[in-house]
Amino acid sequence: MQQKDVVRGAKFVVIGGGTGSFTLLSGLKHYVSDITALVNMADDGGSTGQLRDELGALPPGDVRQCLVALSDSEKVRELFNYRFAEGTLKGHAFGNLFLTALEKMTGNFAEAVELASQVLNITGRVEPVTMTNVTLCAEGVDGEPVRGEYTIAHKELASRPKIWLEPEAEANPRALSAITDADVVVIAPGNLYGSLAPALAVPGIGDALRETNATCVYVANLVTKPGPTEGFKVHDFADEVERLAGGDFLDYVIYNTSAPSEQLLERYAHDGEYGVGLDKDEMVQRHWEAKGARIIANAAWDGEQASDPLAHSRSFIRHDSDAVARQLMRIYFA
Repeated sequence: MQQKDVVRGAKFVVIGGGTGSFTLLSGLKHYVSDITALVNMADDGGSTGQLRDELGALPPGDVRQCLVALSDSEKVRELFNYRFAEGTLKGHAFGNLFLTALEKMTGNFAEAVELASQVLNITGRVEPVTMTNVTLCAEGVDGEPVRGEYTIAHKELASRPKIWLEPEAEANPRALSAITDADVVVIAPGNLYGSLAPALAVPGIGDALRETNATCVYVANLVTKPGPTEGFKVHDFADEVERLAGGDFLDYVIYNTSAPSEQLLERYAHDGEYGVGLDKDEMVQRHWEAKGARIIANAAWDGEQASDPLAHSRSFIRHDSDAVARQLMRIYFA
């Protein structure tokens, strides 16, 4: 299916943030025109963290990645992902600065995202899951709270940790409407407690997922992380996604059936990360249907985010955006 075969009228919603959402949206935009990316708003690392701390801005980083993924303007995509390599702006992505400037100019982050969407000429919409300036919190291995998405990514957490947001977030009404009106809702792969939890933990999001008539799909991660997801299999990730959302809502889980190269697996194992395993006996007992397919990219990296060296360094074992999109369209047409 090529760009000319884009399905009109199909409403897709993708929930997540970071590289996982970027990958899904990059492929899906070639198949459907009505896409809404719902983005978590808890990022506080790197350029985004600096802008939050110094300017009181809402986090632009994951929003930027989703905008870039949905844009067809190659040079503008490169511009938004460009990171300054020296001077006082070293480490900042231009798109982060642009979104923050628009927020300060308009006094409204939602309007800033809309204006950036026009500049990037995107397919679909990007909506923050909340406009509340939140901090992600998790239960540490010692039972004490761990605060901040970046800190959580580098601290030991309890098994199946309690996750919450401070202050309590208010869901973006347009995010709730998107879930309600969708034909397919996709939970993107990504850091379970860093990218997915802060979106699913927003009050009202879980209720909307359980109440929608949309087909709900989770695209499972390819690798585990040391700590809470160490040893996780596909069904463990899906179980946690539903727990974080407050209850059962999934209809399908898409998982990878092809192993990465030994060289890449060894590289990840050095950091305590391993391929996500399968337990088919457990999967058949779940209420959702498992859909296995080869959804891993052939190359370590295809260059789509080459202009963003930080994003480039994050993921070598990654999903094939087109392969995942094809699986989602098969589910839509089933």
